[in-house]
Amino acid sequence: MHNLRFHALLVSGSLSPKTVKLPSEKVSDYFGQNVFTADTMQKFLSREVYQEIKSAIESGQQINRKIAEHVANAMMAWAISKGATHYTHWFQPLTGATAEKHNTFFELNAEGHAIENFSGSALAQQEPDASSFPSGGIRNTFEARGYTAWDPSSPAFIIEGRAGKTLCIPTIFVSYTGETLDYKAPLLKTINVLDEAAVPVCQYFDKGITRVHATLGIEQEYFLIDSAIYSARPDLEITGRTLFGHAPAKGQQLGDHYFGSIHSRVSSFMSELEIEAHKLGIPLKMRHNEVAPSQFECVPVFEEVNLAVDHNQLLMDLMGKIASRHHFKVLLHEKPYAGINGSGKHNNWSICSNTGKNLLSPGNTPKTNLMFLTFFINTIRAFYEHADLLRASIASAGNDHRLGAHEAPPAIMSLFLGGQLTAALDEIEKKVGKEKLSPEEKSEVKINIGRIPEILLDNTDRNRTSPFAFTGNKFEFRAVGSSANCSAAMSTLNLIVANQLKAFRKDVDGLIAKGRKKDDAILHVLRRYIVESKNIRFEGNGYSEDWIKEAKKRGFNNFRTTPEALDMMVSKKAKKLFSDNHIFSERELEARHEILLETYTKKIQIESRVMGDLSINHIVPTAIKYQKILVENVEGMKDIGLKPADYKCQLEIIRKISEHIAVIKEKTDEMTEARKQANKLKGVREKAFAYSEKIKPFFDTIRYHVDKLELIVDDELWPVPKYREMLSIK
Repeated sequence: MHNLRFHALLVSGSLSPKTVKLPSEKVSDYFGQNVFTADTMQKFLSREVYQEIKSAIESGQQINRKIAEHVANAMMAWAISKGATHYTHWFQPLTGATAEKHNTFFELNAEGHAIENFSGSALAQQEPDASSFPSGGIRNTFEARGYTAWDPSSPAFIIEGRAGKTLCIPTIFVSYTGETLDYKAPLLKTINVLDEAAVPVCQYFDKGITRVHATLGIEQEYFLIDSAIYSARPDLEITGRTLFGHAPAKGQQLGDHYFGSIHSRVSSFMSELEIEAHKLGIPLKMRHNEVAPSQFECVPVFEEVNLAVDHNQLLMDLMGKIASRHHFKVLLHEKPYAGINGSGKHNNWSICSNTGKNLLSPGNTPKTNLMFLTFFINTIRAFYEHADLLRASIASAGNDHRLGAHEAPPAIMSLFLGGQLTAALDEIEKKVGKEKLSPEEKSEVKINIGRIPEILLDNTDRNRTSPFAFTGNKFEFRAVGSSANCSAAMSTLNLIVANQLKAFRKDVDGLIAKGRKKDDAILHVLRRYIVESKNIRFEGNGYSEDWIKEAKKRGFNNFRTTPEALDMMVSKKAKKLFSDNHIFSERELEARHEILLETYTKKIQIESRVMGDLSINHIVPTAIKYQKILVENVEGMKDIGLKPADYKCQLEIIRKISEHIAVIKEKTDEMTEARKQANKLKGVREKAFAYSEKIKPFFDTIRYHVDKLELIVDDELWPVPKYREMLSIK
């Protein structure tokens, strides 16, 4: 296998940057050209039909079949004019990836003549096989029926491939009996719940606000590796991460990669990625080198949360396709390499109104700032109340390697505001402590509220160790994994804030009914929330041992593994939250819990099997081969009459190799037996915990001894590319 390694290095070293031609000098000339945008709709639809569909999308109402027929005809005409021959319902099943089943526009009419056709019913609904996707027991193999249903709030788009072009229609995915089987449907539900909860609160301050929506900007981190080298690493190819590999002499310790000059081959990849993303309406704005070698990041402009998630899913797929054209593989695993930073998605979340107001951005008057404080403090209160549920929403086998690794937020949920905003909340807490305020105290409160824009202007510090930080006009949820579908985390965040806003309105209206003036009632309730949620705020170093101890004193959970974090999904509190707001029934929630546990188990199982195969079939034989060379060397030295002192070094290496081989063989056998025992367990939860607690601990021990062998065995014999080779782009 070492021959494959050196061939891969030879190929990697011979590559040159691909020439990328811009479609135009201005992005605005081609941005969204492959999207069925509102402007495009107006060109292909009558004014009346366009207004009806626009109104239905804005109000969230169902589009009737007659309108759907007009839209289908327009979509087909547009798609065919762009060269598309097929269409597909594009959906996001619980695999974490996207799914599509292509149908051709071609049909035979009653006379047997070939025609192009796309009906309103085909646009509105399709019927993929639901039994072959994860369902948590909701669907059985003999109950295959499931439905995809058109989501008109996310525009259709055309994917260009080497074999042709396909019209993609974003959809939700549900079972025959109506249960949700995807990530999109729950997200859409929480968007509506947030809107319904937030609008009445907004109208305390501005009667002109009639719609509220969440916005999201997703910063996407990723690694690139040469395709040839990737193919020579079975662990990377199968599991997405390196199960072995000794740290290189030079990793990220000098900090010279971060924001450094972008390698010419990488720059070519990034340029083509941006071109294709812009064609699809994905508003990529920024690109740069990240901290770790061969790690990068791309950042889009903020969009409505549903579209932002769709675009991120599409972007990940696009990255993989374009990378192959540049002889790269994109690594989206949260921790592809040990000892250097992993990758995440920083989810920058805010709330906006139909009037264009960012509700998490202060204004210039006490009134507008009271509105800001209302949404700001309610979000803090929601995070405090449901921090464990948010931790569950980002739990995965990959993210377990990243959270708490002193490179990303810790597994303990906390919130960072910055010293000045913390002081502002402390002031409100002190001043609004009485049942009634004197005129002087009211004026003082208003003055302090009026200073908030000034405070935020200077409040530019950012705590990168905080999972959830306020960064000026948005909250940044930094703990989401790089390969994740952001819907899970954003659905949870939308829901908990919506639920909190409902409680806030009830509390405020209760005080108003008792004779309190509106502003007094709002301030009184906000002060109580500040006090109640104070413990979740932490301004220090989340990596420190002191914080772990302090968090324990405050009663916070430190879920280090996915199985224990996922249990929070099915707590009584979580079930009530999701069912009361009509997002999930208990059955749907338990099904998702089961799916996530099964996914975790399967990933650890695959890693264990790959580790066993590489250890016994590749690493150990290589070490024995080198050991044999050393033994023959010692025997030769004996034959020519040299003394033991002359080959003491060789004997020591032979002994060390034997010791490492013995441990690798012993622990691999024990791991295999533990896996067999875990597989006998019936319960999904029990099996997941067994893999986490009984099998995964073997990984570090086996890896340690393999990595030690890497330092001993002749470099020319070592079977797989080393870190110094994988992390270097030639």
